[in-house]
Amino acid sequence: MVERNAQRQVAELLELQLQGGSDAGGVGRYLLHRAKPHLPPWLAWAGTGIVGALGNWRWADSAAAGVGLTLASVAVTGVTWWAGKSTSQQRRLHSAITVAAGSAWLTAACLAGPTAHPVGDLYLMGGPALALSWNIRMVLRQTTDASGDSTDKGLLEKVGLARAQLGAAKVEPNRVTAPLAVEAGEQTNDDVTKSLGRIASALDLPTSAVRYNPDPASSRRGELVIVPEDMLAEVVDWQEPSNLGGSIADPLVIGRYDDGAPLVVWLPGDPEIKRNSTHLLIAGGTGSGKGETALNLLTEILSRRDVIVWFSDPKAFQDFRPLLPGLDWAAEGGTPTEVLVAAVEAVIPARTGWLGAHGYRQWVPEAAEQQSSREHTCRSDGRACGCPGMPFLVTWFEEAANTLRKMGDDAFTGIAQEARSAGVSLIVSLQRPSYDQMSTSTRASLPSVIALGCDARDEGFVLPDEVLAAGAHPGAWGNRRPGYCYVVSPGVPEDRYASPARTRSFPSRAVPVMEVLAQWAQRNGASADPITAGAASAVAGNAYTSRTPAGAEQSAPLHMVKEDDPMVDNGLLVDPEDTDIDPEAELPGAEQGDDTPIFGQATGRKPSPEEARRLFAQALEEFESEGQMIVGPKDFMDWCDRHHLSRSWVSLRLKEAAEEGRLEATNATGRWRIIPALAAA
Repeated sequence: MVERNAQRQVAELLELQLQGGSDAGGVGRYLLHRAKPHLPPWLAWAGTGIVGALGNWRWADSAAAGVGLTLASVAVTGVTWWAGKSTSQQRRLHSAITVAAGSAWLTAACLAGPTAHPVGDLYLMGGPALALSWNIRMVLRQTTDASGDSTDKGLLEKVGLARAQLGAAKVEPNRVTAPLAVEAGEQTNDDVTKSLGRIASALDLPTSAVRYNPDPASSRRGELVIVPEDMLAEVVDWQEPSNLGGSIADPLVIGRYDDGAPLVVWLPGDPEIKRNSTHLLIAGGTGSGKGETALNLLTEILSRRDVIVWFSDPKAFQDFRPLLPGLDWAAEGGTPTEVLVAAVEAVIPARTGWLGAHGYRQWVPEAAEQQSSREHTCRSDGRACGCPGMPFLVTWFEEAANTLRKMGDDAFTGIAQEARSAGVSLIVSLQRPSYDQMSTSTRASLPSVIALGCDARDEGFVLPDEVLAAGAHPGAWGNRRPGYCYVVSPGVPEDRYASPARTRSFPSRAVPVMEVLAQWAQRNGASADPITAGAASAVAGNAYTSRTPAGAEQSAPLHMVKEDDPMVDNGLLVDPEDTDIDPEAELPGAEQGDDTPIFGQATGRKPSPEEARRLFAQALEEFESEGQMIVGPKDFMDWCDRHHLSRSWVSLRLKEAAEEGRLEATNATGRWRIIPALAAA
């Protein structure tokens, strides 16, 4: 391929030479221009004859000149052979023979005369033959035969594909694509993929710079892709979202490919072009840039007008805190995430029913608008229903390995299998999506992946085998190239699956822009529709309905406290029950019983069965009011100590409450979800 590029440059140079001075028409001028590249050998032939005649006039009777000319002839021939060692063997030999023949004839012409026999005959016969041989060589160097053979054969021979045929290459900025066909009956596309490393070595390029895209309709044809320059070495910082106020159905730009093309993904489907809605897996080892990749995607999502985000992060939103105000629901790990998972499972059938009732086979941007069309109405009389729209829902589980350990490796299986038709996209981020962390059913239901650097042994967990065979190699990066990734997703051309890309970096100066974006999303973005909010509330109760807007302050700033507030006394905050106390009054004297010891007294009594059940019901109500909708025996440890009851008694009561409809079993053993009181009734 390098030789082909050199030939292309030579051809362009020759074309420029042909066009030079062509300011008039006519067949004669055209032929003259086409002959220009082939004139140098003939001019050299004519010039040699003239020099021979002049030399004979000068040195015809000089023996010393004969010795000098002979030595010069040998020296020039030797220098030509030495200088041609960096070229091909054929070119070196051809050049040496031409110089040797020309210098030998010149010596003979200078001493015997250019017209002497057989010097003159050799000039008239041998000279044109040599000039014509160089013309033929030039023509062959610029022409590829019908079978597709070219000078690239030398490269293909080196890598074991001597009989493969290369077609005309498509040249783009920093990307060359050439159709390739291996020998029928002897080789397959697998032989090409096994040779990619040797091709990269022959071209002195990194392994990731050479890819092969097999033709799905043939076992011996495909496209060889070479990207000679790594454009990802330069770090590009995130500046702002690509499409503020656009639809979530528009492409999400999260970086760039190694040839400079934008790296984009889609979450909703598009029925017009038959693109499916998708769930997304973000996988990469420690230090691979997984956090910044997630920021690229989340900032793009929050910049769209018709989407809400439910976000779980066991790391207390360490990387995402500036974006918290833009999230509809933010839950830390543990019990809050369990509640969020249960809510997602509940909203899926509710959203699917709403979409079906309004004539949508899948979520499209029109579903997020108020339903004012008769084509999408839930009324039986065919009139527009005017129902509020339903925004797209992104459910994001950051550091999902923590959630999977707590809830089981199939915690997301039901969501992954059913959510796409409900306008819900599941995003799972973790380091190693192996079978011992995530069930194979869940992994199979995550068709899209952003694969960052990882251990070479984990490549098979993150990328399909055919993408790895095409040249993808995330294990080569590890944590040495943060942000480098491969993207496999609906909407992305298949020939891009094995193309390296890189997401943008988020320096500290990006934080203020992220905060402004979160405020924009809070004010201008979508809010949960009644169907989604109602289904979530029926499961999560106060955990959803009483959630504090993400990122909001829990207490008012000091400058907002009014001076006439009853809790303020001379600038100090005072409890209402203490407002009548006179701080200047004397303390009361000692009274009977003040010296009674507090500790070391007999313990309280054990409640009766009826009282214990009443206390247990109150405990469930307290958990519900606090938004803790997932409970288990360990959550009652302090309660048991306080009321002198055992954990085994609590376990029995939990099972009874489940039979009565107050609780519902979760995927995790020993964990129960509280059914909100109104729903249970």
